[in-house]
Amino acid sequence: MGLSHAIVPYITERNKMIKDKTFRITYKKSNGETITRFGKFDDKCRYWTSKVGTALITYFDLDRQGYRTAKGSWQVRY
Repeated sequence: MGLSHAIVPYITERNKMIKDKTFRITYKKSNGETITRFGKFDDKCRYWTSKVGTALITYFDLDRQGYRTAKGSWQVRY
């Protein structure tokens, strides 16, 4: 029996990201616009902190075919 989204609905911790598995990420841009994209976490992706202490995640955006960075708070759903 596999995992369903009901068991693991949101992933926000860095040790929970599954390499090369497609996920959906939702976050707000600085102008307040909500963004929801499909992405993957690979070797070039990372969690990090900006110089002013903001939490950041860099992921590969499958919709736009490029790397994107979300800041502040985000939700990931597999």
